[in-house]
Amino acid sequence: MKTTLYIKNMVCYRCKTAVQKEIETLGFDIDSLELGQAVLNNITSFDIAKLTISLNKLGFEVLKEETDVLVEEIKIAIINKVDKQDHSNLSAFLSAIFNKSYPVLSKLFSLNEGITIEKYRINLQMEKVKEMIQLGEMNFSEIAYSLDYNNSGHLAKQFKHETGMSMTEFKNLRKWNRKSIDDIV
Repeated sequence: MKTTLYIKNMVCYRCKTAVQKEIETLGFDIDSLELGQAVLNNITSFDIAKLTISLNKLGFEVLKEETDVLVEEIKIAIINKVDKQDHSNLSAFLSAIFNKSYPVLSKLFSLNEGITIEKYRINLQMEKVKEMIQLGEMNFSEIAYSLDYNNSGHLAKQFKHETGMSMTEFKNLRKWNRKSIDDIV
């Protein structure tokens, strides 16, 4: 019998590797493993409890509530959208994936996380901007274009508003204060 577990904070490929290693260490049979979810074969409720404790120690959480699962799936979808530099409309993108109206998704997300979907996306984008500045492979205009800003001025204004410093100040710091993706909310 297959059991699907939804795992909070499993938002990047290093997280996926850590979860896979923990599941294998405990001797459980993995059917499939994706960001935010693990499908395991022949696992008992005792095994799930054991795995939950193990994953909690690594900063992950096995989700039980349907709304928590949906919110985590929304986060993963937004992370993938920002990471792939997908320029499609966010509300249409999420509505299409989850087959629910954007206002419903937005309200659910806000109630669970205490911030709006749009604010979450902006926070992710600011971390992506920091990463791109740190890599030094693009100038500010190229960064703005790659993240679908109308112009670099709009990005610069938003960056200053969100971080309290200009992109140039951040670039010159060399002591970059970046957040892990799972620490954004």
